[in-house]
Amino acid sequence: MKGNVNGPVAVLGLGTMGAGLAGRLLEQGVPVRVWNRDPHRAAPLAEVGAHVAGHPADAVAGTSAALCVVSDGEALGAVLHGPHGVLADGPYPGVLICASTVAPDEVVQIAGEARSVLDVGMLGNRDHARDGELRLFAGGDKRVFDAARPLLETLGKEVVHLGVLGSGMRMKLLLNLLMGIEVQALAEATELAGACGLDRQQVLKTIAGSGFASPVMAFKSRRLAAGRFDEPDFRLRLMAKDLMLASKQAATVGLSLPLATAAAETHVRATEQGLGDQDCAAVTRALAPKPETDT
Repeated sequence: MKGNVNGPVAVLGLGTMGAGLAGRLLEQGVPVRVWNRDPHRAAPLAEVGAHVAGHPADAVAGTSAALCVVSDGEALGAVLHGPHGVLADGPYPGVLICASTVAPDEVVQIAGEARSVLDVGMLGNRDHARDGELRLFAGGDKRVFDAARPLLETLGKEVVHLGVLGSGMRMKLLLNLLMGIEVQALAEATELAGACGLDRQQVLKTIAGSGFASPVMAFKSRRLAAGRFDEPDFRLRLMAKDLMLASKQAATVGLSLPLATAAAETHVRATEQGLGDQDCAAVTRALAPKPETDT
């Protein structure tokens, strides 16, 4: 372990990243209390020593830190302030770490009067979460960050304090904006190749091996080549949410981001077509040409 963690630690939300974080902590010998809206997701963690709680307030009882890793602002608000929420009956005495990707201002509003809060943007996938290889970008009071640093260093290979509360989410939205645009650009190039008669597999291999491809494009090229978007690394509907949040952030500061706006519209359309729970690379299916119809 990279630092001393005065556990136990609560993990609220056991999706792709939350389950990975909980598994990492258990592997490092940290006592973990978990909660998930669907309790069946907690079963594998219970088998390796996690305490499964019936509601968020129960999960955080006696813990030194609580990691909230739910899907959006509405879910985060419910976990903190809803019935049996973490803050429903008063302050939480430990460090509250909001690792859910939400609007930066929403973190501040949801946190309310909570004393020790960080927002943490996580860069990486489920394998990185499980192996302690995430890059973590935190916003919040420096004193709170210093207290949480040993825990964060157990979970990530790089831990950076960016500034005031909300800074972690701002960084996360910027990173996801880049990923969304890059994956859509890769998908567009591939669809154009197929439509023009080029071999898609050869095109993807060429792009992935070129200097034009970012690491994420090279990684996602394998999904596009296989045409398999199940067991997602990052769900398309979450990418749509984050691109919309980034576009809204831009609007509040008077910026026009045409690429982000276009990518957000494409991802929203793909979600409306039923692709939301597939991997974000499935955006390629929203680009396929529409069949011609007789008029």
